[in-house]
Amino acid sequence: MVKKFGWLCAAAAISFSVGAAQADTIKVGVIGTMSGPYALFGKNYKMGIDAWVAEHGNKVGGHTVEFVYRDEVSPNPAQSKALAQELIVKEKVQYIAGLYFTPNAMAVAPLLQEAKVPMVVLNAATSSITEKSPYIVRTSFTMFQNTVPAAKVAKQKGATKVAIAVSDYGPGIDAETAFKKTFEGEGGKVVEAIRMPLSTTDFGPIMQRIKDSGADMIFTFLPAGPPTLGFVKAYIDNGLKAGGVKLMSTGDVVTEPDLPNIGDAGLGILSTYHYAVSHESPENKAFLAQLQKGGAKLDEITMTSVAAYDGARLIYKMIEATGGKQDPEKAIAAVKNMQWTSPRGPVSIDPETRHINQNVYLREVEKADGKLINKEIETFKAQPDWGLVKQ
Repeated sequence: MVKKFGWLCAAAAISFSVGAAQADTIKVGVIGTMSGPYALFGKNYKMGIDAWVAEHGNKVGGHTVEFVYRDEVSPNPAQSKALAQELIVKEKVQYIAGLYFTPNAMAVAPLLQEAKVPMVVLNAATSSITEKSPYIVRTSFTMFQNTVPAAKVAKQKGATKVAIAVSDYGPGIDAETAFKKTFEGEGGKVVEAIRMPLSTTDFGPIMQRIKDSGADMIFTFLPAGPPTLGFVKAYIDNGLKAGGVKLMSTGDVVTEPDLPNIGDAGLGILSTYHYAVSHESPENKAFLAQLQKGGAKLDEITMTSVAAYDGARLIYKMIEATGGKQDPEKAIAAVKNMQWTSPRGPVSIDPETRHINQNVYLREVEKADGKLINKEIETFKAQPDWGLVKQ
């Protein structure tokens, strides 16, 4: 055991001694999908962090903050763990942020306490992630948080028989569990539950199963990226939309960059989510202006940009609270109960779960000024992570 964790103990000792001195530069390691099929979401990490730094500078209490990026590409726990080890040992980062996929975040979690490094999750959406280490805090969302309102809306919209189709990994299983429990608790019935491998590209057979089930609505979750467009197009091309079967999803399935490719056939698709580019508020208007000032295009902006922007806020707060020293307990304590107005709306950090509480919005795909948008039509205020709420 001593040998197994020797490198981490040494890393912790080295980085702690550096943190205790008058450090000139504090490094933050960001692990994100910087290339490959999910590269747009890693790019949004950098866009959001750059926007925060542009507004607030790169210094906290006299310390220069430097963000160091590493590319996780895809769901690959071993690779992400190795990247985190490299950031801790070679780069001597005091904080880690990012992690797009749940398996990758889970793989990094065991390293944090040994190395005394807090981690801010900017996407990975399985509820239990924050339970894997007291040094984890999340500024993104969870599937329970976005799915419980979706199930309530489904019942309000008259659905009685729902088919669930989700990606077969942690967040998908959370989404299935949350929807089924809530919808059946409201008196509805789940007539089919399909778990789709992450590698699925042909959704035709899945649509046939849903047709055969007699469902009047589909609830779905897939991680935002290439598969979501394929799923929505299969729903349309296989005649389910024309046949009156409604589609309800989390916002991952209808991200703004995909709407032009879905086209007008997507009009009317409902989703529940914590952020839309079309969100109307002074804070979001200023945020989008800052992103554009930094070179971003509006049709490239996704939810990971606002999670990264708010994540940088937390990291700056932790650096300020610790005076730049490596003190993870003090750093995490400083952000518990934090409240602010984000580009997505009012948010806070739950002191027990270390998860972000936030509004969840019911949206409908509409056309405004010739462009498809997710129009917010109802607000579910101050939603916690229902997967971690003690019953």
